[in-house]
This record gives sequence, C-alpha cells and structure tokens, in this order.
Amino acid sequence: MNTGEVNADEAVPPALRVAGAYSWRILLVVAVIAVVIFVVGQLRDIVVPFMIAILVAALLVPLVQWLMRHRWPKWLAVALAMLGTIAIVGGLIFVIVWQIRSGYPDLQVRSVKAYDQFKAFLATSPLQLDDAQIQSYIDQALAAIQKDGQALLSGALSVGTTAGHVLAGLLLTLFATLFILIDGKGIWAWIVRIFPRASRAALDGSGHAGWVTLTTFVRVQIFVAFVDAVGIGLGAWILGLVFGGFPLVIPIAIAVFLGSFIPVVGAVLTGIVAVFVALVYLGPVPALIMVGVVIAVQQIEGHVLQPFIMGTAVKVHPLAVVFSVAAGSFIAGIPGALFAVPIIAVTNVMVKYISSGQWRTNPRPEAKDVLPHA
Repeated sequence: MNTGEVNADEAVPPALRVAGAYSWRILLVVAVIAVVIFVVGQLRDIVVPFMIAILVAALLVPLVQWLMRHRWPKWLAVALAMLGTIAIVGGLIFVIVWQIRSGYPDLQVRSVKAYDQFKAFLATSPLQLDDAQIQSYIDQALAAIQKDGQALLSGALSVGTTAGHVLAGLLLTLFATLFILIDGKGIWAWIVRIFPRASRAALDGSGHAGWVTLTTFVRVQIFVAFVDAVGIGLGAWILGLVFGGFPLVIPIAIAVFLGSFIPVVGAVLTGIVAVFVALVYLGPVPALIMVGVVIAVQQIEGHVLQPFIMGTAVKVHPLAVVFSVAAGSFIAGIPGALFAVPIIAVTNVMVKYISSGQWRTNPRPEAKDVLPHA
C-alpha cells in the first residue's frame, strides 16, 4: 500500500462532511414535502372537504362526549351536534341574506346617489376629472385588485368552480364529519394499524396529542372570530347612534364572524363591506372612522389574538403563526391560509411527542400534558 496516498474521506474537512450529510437529508425532506403538496393539490377536491370535516369534528367531538357522559345515547348526541351545527350556520346565513335582501333596494339607490355625488366632487375639485377619466381610473383599480387577488383566490376557486363541485364538497364534508363523530377512534385505530408494529405506540400517542391541540385551536379560533364580530359590529352600532342610523349592523357582524374563520382575507372583505355601507349611508367622515375601527380590530387580531393567544394555545411561536398563514396563502390560496396554523400546530406537537419519548410513559396524553396552561 502506498503510504503517500490519502483517503478521499480523510481529505474532506470534517465540517464539510457534516454539512454534506445534513444537506442531502434536508434535500430529501424537501423533496418529500414537495411530492406531498403536489399530490394534495391534485386531490384538492377530496382533501379540502376532508380537512374541513376534521376541523368541524374537532369542535363537535367534545360536545358529543359531554352529552354521552350525561347519559345521552350516542346516536342522539351525534344527531344533535350535526343538526345543531347545520341549523346555527344556516340560520346565520339566512339572517345575512334576509336583511341584505330587505335593505338592498335602499342600498342600491343610495349607492348610485353617492357615486354621482363623488363624481361631481371630483369634477369640481382641483383634479378636474371628467366621467371618462373617472371610469378609466376605476377600471385600472379593478384590474389591479383582480390581478393581486388572483393568486389568493385561486385556491378557493380551485376547490369548486362549479355548483356541482361545491355541492359535492359540501356532501363530502358532511359525511366525513358524521363518520368521524360516529367512529373517529376506530378510523384512527385503522390508520395506526397500517404502520409497523414497533411504531404504533408512538404514532397512536402522537395522534392523541395532535387531536388535543386541534380541538384547542378550533375553540380559540371561534373566540377570535367572536372578538372580530363584536369589535366591528359595536363600532358600526356606535356610528349609527352618533351619525343617525347604521343599517345592516347585524348581518355585517355575522359576516365578520363567519369570515374570520378564513385568516386575513375573510375579515378584510367583511370589513370593506362595513366601510362601504358607512360611506353610502353616513358619508365620508363616518366611513373614515369605520376604516379606523376595522383597522384597529384587524391589528388586535393580527398582532395580539392570532400570534399570542393562538400561538400560546397551540404551542406555536407567534412568528410561526404569522409566517405559516402567509406561506399557506401563497401556496394554496384561501384553503392554505385556513389550514396552515392547525397543520403546523398539530405537526409540531406530534413530532415533539415522538422525539421526546413520551409515548413510552404517557401513551394517552391529555390537555394538561400537551398544552402549556391547561
């Protein structure tokens, strides 16, 4: 053997060998994630309804269990939870549609009048804009909004671009929610049995830890939506008292509540509706005040409720909450923004549970074992 020859591995500095080992493993993980995202994207018409069903079930399972502990038959507890949820959501939507329909003729007349006054103001202002110039600016603004919102809305539109897709997605969501309520434990046990026997205990325990986190997320999200609705609805009601009547306060508050379940986009769109109604009925000054109310509520949600309350509840850093919503909306539009935080939170808890070895001593983690302040 020639002692002058140097082994190739020895010639590479240790730091570079370690960096190379990390690099190919990181690339492999990124490749797997990319494949998963691609497959989910291809099956989005099935995946999105199923994930919505999981979120709804995370809210309803504790109710069903509570009813069963009070000696309700399981079938009756499940039926009450399902029918009650459908009735509540349907009732809220009915109130919105009914009040908007009753006030639409007056809103239409006032909108046309406000638009004519706005054009007259621009024509007599130092800008001296005529009708053609105003229409040109409006067209440009609409084109910019459509261009900027296309990426965000693409995820939602891709879920169901036709009434048939929407109906199919709704039915899938209802059926999936029903089966999770009836036999969620059995479904999870079947999934666990697919994996090797040696890993089943860790996977089963991590699933319980993730479920606790998910149920907490859903409850906190309802609280955040309630704060948004109360804040914007109360602001509209006070403006009505001061400036002489603010119509559609109740449907605006309900729309804010429902829209807040879609992070960022939902609350912004419903806030814009509140500002528009204030502008049409009360004038520019109340509309500017309403803008301030909407911005204040959104700032409280974005910088206090979502990062700190949500981050604390699901054990995710506030910065991770903000960036996960942004990344989710960039990758998959509105569905991505909706599911980003629960996916990050559940994955974080499951990985920590398995890596820490808790499954050896605590195979059925409860809220006090998973949440920081339970």
